[in-house]
Amino acid sequence: MPAFFAERALLPTGWANDVRLEIGADGLLTQVAANACADGAELLRGPLMPGMPNLHSHAFQRAMAGLAEMAGNSDDSFWTWRDLMYRMVGQISPDQLQIIARQLYIEMLKAGYTSVAEFHYVHHDISGQAYADPAELSRQISQAAASSGIGLTLVPVLYSHSGFGGLAPHDGQRRFINSTQGYLELQARLQPILAAQPAQQLGLCFHSLRAVTPGQINEVLAASDKTCPVHIHIAEQQKEVDDCLAWSGKRPLQWLYDNVEVDARWCLVHATHANPDEVSRMAQSRAIAGLCLTTEANLGDGIFPAVDFLAQGGRIGIGSDSHVSLSVVEELRWLEYGQRLRDQRRNRLYRRDQPVVGRTLYDAALDGGTQALGQPIGRLEVGKRADWIVLDGNDPYLATAAAEQILNRWLFAGSDRQLRDVMVNGQWVVRDGRHADEEQSGRAFAQVLRTLLGA
Repeated sequence: MPAFFAERALLPTGWANDVRLEIGADGLLTQVAANACADGAELLRGPLMPGMPNLHSHAFQRAMAGLAEMAGNSDDSFWTWRDLMYRMVGQISPDQLQIIARQLYIEMLKAGYTSVAEFHYVHHDISGQAYADPAELSRQISQAAASSGIGLTLVPVLYSHSGFGGLAPHDGQRRFINSTQGYLELQARLQPILAAQPAQQLGLCFHSLRAVTPGQINEVLAASDKTCPVHIHIAEQQKEVDDCLAWSGKRPLQWLYDNVEVDARWCLVHATHANPDEVSRMAQSRAIAGLCLTTEANLGDGIFPAVDFLAQGGRIGIGSDSHVSLSVVEELRWLEYGQRLRDQRRNRLYRRDQPVVGRTLYDAALDGGTQALGQPIGRLEVGKRADWIVLDGNDPYLATAAAEQILNRWLFAGSDRQLRDVMVNGQWVVRDGRHADEEQSGRAFAQVLRTLLGA
């Protein structure tokens, strides 16, 4: 039974010294003991922490990251960015999707993400027709995760319409569209595929209230596992709020809470434009607010009211969404900094029992991401999966930091370069900042980009 020893480790009870960890053949922790001996154990070379779950990813969008930063339209917004996204997704083949996703997941691992919820809505071929195997593209995502070593919660998306009230989809959405029955059949096909892979599982997903009807939501929920995670985009853009009001007389979050039983299974992605009543309802329901700070900033979405939400016991997690950034550091730093800029004050996100901002952010994102992915992760304790990161113990800032200042040093004054080693499901996937397949994956990814961009 493999054994590891960390001089400092972040346990559920806080930072502990001289921690011995043992892992079973199934990748789960069988022993976590502080003030223990190192006999026969592999010595970890820096502070040890649980790996971060990434609760929101659109893998194919990594191929277009940075291509939309061309000025020319004074009203440029999410909706104009979406046109470029449609053009890009219209070209990608199954093999190319796997290459893009594998490269993305390797980069995620190197940034400290040890698992990901893939919000996967590209289902059909470039003409919009179903593949002979309707799960073809979902299989590519599963295989990319398995080959990179990252944990995966695949949330295939039900996407049927182009706007509130069941508007007909347009051509740019042709690869996304499923009927309710087609979606449920896809779910049934995927269940054994993911069950056969270690550290992979299935969830439910509605793209947004504008892409499905109330009847579809009710039908899918009634026909599905009552315990699996449920993800949805909601209230990301002001236009979405305005369109929902025009359709129903209610705001998106208000409509959802008035018509659906929202509970701890739900991950409400973005929820940017939540008013005070909606903030309270979200917090009381124990649903996760899935915040994607770098994407929300890139698209000009707005700033989620995180101070009020956390003050009411709300639960949050982080995701990299469109992947303009792949950095735990950046997402958590900008979660705090956005609140500072809005409020024109410092140190906004903390708990009364935890004044260390970095620790509050990391703990909250661990707990929320774990809940959103529905996997046994997020803590260094017996029965949880051995998903962890090791920071660089030779870094002068981290080496001289008191335990409670390690996360502040890393998140507010450091970078991804201070991350040394990453383990997922009891297997090393990054050592000394390097993934074993990164060179080969990078070459394949570069060729895909040349093809897609016509270079």
